[in-house]
Amino acid sequence: MTMSPLLALPGAVPAEGPDEGVAAHYGELFREQRALAEGRGFVDLSHRAVVTVTGPDRLAWLHLLLTQHVSALPPHQATDALILSPNGHVEHALYLVDDGATTWAHVEPGTQGELLKYLESMKFMYRVELKDATDGYAVVHLPAGSTAPVEGAAAVRSLPYGTDLFLPRARLAELTRAYGPAAGIWAYEALRIEQHRPRLGFETDHRTIPHEVDWLRTAVHLQKGCYRGQETVARVHNLGKPPRRLVFLHLDGTEESLPPHGTELRLATEPEGRALGFVTSSARHHELGPIALGIVKRNVPLDAVLLAGAVPATQEVVVPQ
Repeated sequence: MTMSPLLALPGAVPAEGPDEGVAAHYGELFREQRALAEGRGFVDLSHRAVVTVTGPDRLAWLHLLLTQHVSALPPHQATDALILSPNGHVEHALYLVDDGATTWAHVEPGTQGELLKYLESMKFMYRVELKDATDGYAVVHLPAGSTAPVEGAAAVRSLPYGTDLFLPRARLAELTRAYGPAAGIWAYEALRIEQHRPRLGFETDHRTIPHEVDWLRTAVHLQKGCYRGQETVARVHNLGKPPRRLVFLHLDGTEESLPPHGTELRLATEPEGRALGFVTSSARHHELGPIALGIVKRNVPLDAVLLAGAVPATQEVVVPQ
């Protein structure tokens, strides 16, 4: 695990678990969130892995493997994509941009090894070269509305919720000085949860299909075939509904602790009843208070009050029933 040089900034408190290596916060969680919400500052995501694909066949080749339509992806247009198992379960989530010569992607920390192993096995005669570029490049996030300069970035990936920069890792501390106040991963996660954006390994498990977590909207092209797991995607979309669905949860603010990932969800009217799902991510939001995302069985009533462990939670629909 490479520790970010930005952990030397005043007030930095290291994150733990999957986000180890960057700051959880810099001493003022809500101030950091408000700055991001107002389009100021940046988030150090340098613990995330970076993968590059070069070669004249790169987009045509990736098009055959990914859930997204990328064969004619214009330079500098960002997109999200998945790699599925043969049964349609989510295995990898890639956050992509192509600069006209190289396709850049950042992925969850530590997942690049398995991703590259699979991609290498699918090269065949295609003219592509794959590289784990994590040692050379670091990801930094600028919030929507930021006016920070991006000239030092090797690649820039812009979407409505913000911009991801692929920065030379050796210049991370130098370049981020121009981006405004640093915000920790806790602030970034609170806004991600508010925006209902799923994260691999948090909102997903070994059974997750894209429909359950709203990835059909952002990471799957429904008119595109020819990728592993496509049959499941088409069948569920055209003939049925997913067995589970993502929900946004407003948690009771009287509890001191947040329910961690994996906390079981039950009906508040049946606190000893069977589990109907689990909490996937939780955070304290500067305006909404304690919030979470969760996965529940499809038939859980939309208006039912749930219990996240012992914490009452009301639902907000993300994926329709």
